Amino acid sequence: MQRPFPLPQEDFSLKETAPRLGGGGLSGGDKLTNTYDLVEQMQYLYVRVVKAKDLPAKDVTGSCDPYVEVKLGNYKGTTRHFEKKSNPEWNQVFSFSKERIQASVVEVFVKDKDLVKDDFIGMVLFDLNDVPKRVPPDSPMAPQWYRLADRKGEKVKGELMLAVWMGTQADEAFPEAWHSDAATVPGDGLASIRSKVYLSPKLWYLRVNVIEAQDLLLIPKPGFPDVFVKVNLGGQILRTRFSSSRSANPLWNEDLMLVAAEPFEEHLILSVEERIGPNKDEVLGKVVVPLQNVERRLDCRVVSSRWYHLEKHVAVDGEQKKEVKFASRIHLRVSLDGGYHVLDESTHYSSDLRPTAKQLWKPSIGILELGILTAQALLTMKTKDGRGTTDAYCVAKYGHKWVRTRTIIDSSNPKWNEQYTWEVFDPCTVITIGVFDNCHLQGGEKANGATDNRIGKVRIRLSTLETDKVYTHSYPLLVLHTSGVKKMGEVQLAVRFSSSSLLNMLHTYSRPLLPKMHYLHPLTVSQLDYLRHQSTQIVSMRLSRAEPPLRKEVVEYMLDVGFHMWSMRRSKANFYRLMCVFSGLISTGKWLGQICLWKNPITTVLFHVLYAILVLYPELILPTMFLYLFLIGVWYYRWRPRKPPHMDTRLSHADTAHPDELDEEFDRFPSTRPPDVIRARYDRLRSVAGRVQTVVGDLATQGERFQSLLSWRDPRATALFLIFCLAAAIVLYVTPFQVVALLTGFYMLRHPRFRYKLPSVPLNFFRRLPARTDSLL
Repeated sequence: MQRPFPLPQEDFSLKETAPRLGGGGLSGGDKLTNTYDLVEQMQYLYVRVVKAKDLPAKDVTGSCDPYVEVKLGNYKGTTRHFEKKSNPEWNQVFSFSKERIQASVVEVFVKDKDLVKDDFIGMVLFDLNDVPKRVPPDSPMAPQWYRLADRKGEKVKGELMLAVWMGTQADEAFPEAWHSDAATVPGDGLASIRSKVYLSPKLWYLRVNVIEAQDLLLIPKPGFPDVFVKVNLGGQILRTRFSSSRSANPLWNEDLMLVAAEPFEEHLILSVEERIGPNKDEVLGKVVVPLQNVERRLDCRVVSSRWYHLEKHVAVDGEQKKEVKFASRIHLRVSLDGGYHVLDESTHYSSDLRPTAKQLWKPSIGILELGILTAQALLTMKTKDGRGTTDAYCVAKYGHKWVRTRTIIDSSNPKWNEQYTWEVFDPCTVITIGVFDNCHLQGGEKANGATDNRIGKVRIRLSTLETDKVYTHSYPLLVLHTSGVKKMGEVQLAVRFSSSSLLNMLHTYSRPLLPKMHYLHPLTVSQLDYLRHQSTQIVSMRLSRAEPPLRKEVVEYMLDVGFHMWSMRRSKANFYRLMCVFSGLISTGKWLGQICLWKNPITTVLFHVLYAILVLYPELILPTMFLYLFLIGVWYYRWRPRKPPHMDTRLSHADTAHPDELDEEFDRFPSTRPPDVIRARYDRLRSVAGRVQTVVGDLATQGERFQSLLSWRDPRATALFLIFCLAAAIVLYVTPFQVVALLTGFYMLRHPRFRYKLPSVPLNFFRRLPARTDSLL
C-alpha cells in the first residue's frame, strides 16, 4: 500500500561541521583546559556571594531580613533571604553570559525584605574592565570583604564578602550557578534546568530455585490439591507450575528469575498457595527473605539450599497477626547471580556488556569523549503566552552513566557546549544522545502531569569511529509521528574515541559479546524479554526519584522501550534488509548463470581455464578464495565511510509508510481504535501472514522431499535413487575425482546449443517426490 500523497523533500542527511573547538583560549594568552577541548568556549561573568556581617537593622523591631540582589543590565538574580539575621551566609554563585552583557558595571545590592517595599541597605559596584580572568585548573578566586556604600557612593555600615571573575563553562561553579539565561524561571523550577550526572542502579539477576515444601496444611476439598508458589519482589510477580506430586509434600524444582537493584530496599516474599476454585487461591503460608542475606555467586557453582519456615498471617480487627501453629516449611535455593549482564537495553545497541559483579570486569580499553555543542532550527514544542517556545536540553547515555545538560530557555538554537567523558570497556557498543523539551520549568506542583516532549535522538556506534579522531557533525533529529517522519531540527556533536591500548582493543573482538554465564547457563528468550522489561522499569523509577529527576518518559525513550512491538513499517524494513544481505549471493548466481549461457564468450572461456586449474590443483582453492576477499577489501577501502552512521529514513521505510500503518504502530496495547479499523488491520495482517505461511510451507515441502529419498514413502522413487547411488559409488570409486569434477563442471558450462529448455532429469525426479502436504487438514 503506497502513501496517497508525496512527502516533502527534507534534508535528512548528516553534515560535517567545523566548530571552533577549545575557542583558542581567553584573551591575554590564557588557554582553555584540555578537559573542554571538544566544545566551543563560552565566557561568563561569575559573582559568588558568600556572606555579610554587621548589617544595620531596618525594621521597627530592630531586626534585619537580608538578601542580596546581583544586577547586570536587564538581568537580575537574588539570593534567598534570612529572617532576623545581621550576619547571614548565602554562598551562592551567579553567572551572566558575556554574549548578552549590555552594561559595563555589575551592581550588588544588599536589601532588607519587607512586606510592602524592600529597604535598601547598601551596595557594591564592579567595573567589568577590572574583573580578573580565571580558567581551571587555576585555583578558585578567593572572596574578599567589601564595605557597603549608599547610592551616592559613601561608605555605610556593613560588609559583604564577594568574589567576581570572568571564566568559562569549564569553571567548577558553572553547574550549580544561577544563570542569567534562566532569569524567568521561578525558584522551585531552577533544579529542573541544571546539568546533572546520573548513575543507573546496580542490577542483579535474582535466581529463586523452588525445590519442595513439607507438611502443608491443605484446604479440605474433593480431588487432588493444586499447589503452587508465588514469588513477589517489588511488584515483580512470578509463579511456579502446579506441583505434580499432588500431596502435602509438593515438589517443584523450578527456577524463577527476577531483577533486584541495589540498595536492596524490597524483600523477597514467597507464598505457597492452593487453587480452591476458578481464579480463587488460598495462601497456605508465607516467607520473607531479605536480599542482604542472599548469597552472591559469580559462576555456575551450586549455592547451598536452605529450609524456611512458613508463616500464616490472618487478619484480626483489620490488623495482620502472625499465626505460628504449624510446622510447614519450604526448601529454597536463592542466589544473586553476578556473572550475568543485566540487559536493560536492546541487544542491538547496548552501551554496556559487563557482568554485574565488579570482580569480573576487564580493564578499560579507552576513553569516550562527547562534546554537546549546539542545536539548530528546533521546532516550537509548546505555546507560552500566546507564542511558540522550546526549552531544550540533552541527555546522553553510555554504560551506567547518564548525563543531562542544562536547559536553555526559550531558544530554537540553544548552545550548551558541555563536555562529558566515559570509560570504554568494549568498542562494539553504542552511545545514545537524546534532545528533549523541558515542560517542568514552573516546578513540580505546577506541571500538572506534563511530560517532557521528545525532539529526537542520535545513536553512535563506537566501533565505527577511528581512534583519536575528532568527529564534528550536525545530526538530524528525526521523530516518527502518525502523520509521517518529521525533522525536528539538528544537533551538533563532537565525538572522540581514544584507545589506551590497541592490542587490548583488538583482543576484545575475540571475546564473547556477553559474559560467559550467558553461554554456560543461558536464559530463555521469554525470560530475557521479561527481565529486560523489569530492568527498564526499575531504572526509570530510580532515575525519576533523583533530584532533579530524569523523568520516566525520557528514560524509556532513551532505552527504546516498546521497540519490539508490532510495526508493519519495521517489518518491511527488516525484509528489505534481508533482501539486501542476500543480494550479493543473488548477483553471484546471476553472474554464474550468464557464464553458463555464454553471454560473454571470453569470460566463459576464462572461467573454464580457472575452473580447470582449481580442479587440477585443489590446494589453490582456499588461498585463492582468501586472496580474492583480501583484494576486495583493499579495493573497497577507497570508499570506506567517512561519517558515523545516523538515522536513515529510507532504510527505516519512514518516508514511504502509509499513515494507517503509522497509526497502527503508535496505537497502544490493547488497542483503542474503533472496531472497523481493527478489523481492517487484522485482515491486512492475515494477508501478510498468509504469504509468510505459504513461503514457510514451500520450504518445508522441499525439506520433506529430501527426507523421502530414503524413507520408502514412494517405493519406486526410493528404489531408483538407491540404484543411482550404487552406480555412482562404483563409478566414483574407479574414476579419479579430478576427472569427475572436470566433466561435471564442463557439463554445467556447456554451450546453449547443447541445452534443452525443459527442466533437467534430476529436477524432474526431485519435484515428483512426495511430501507431507497431502496429510495436512
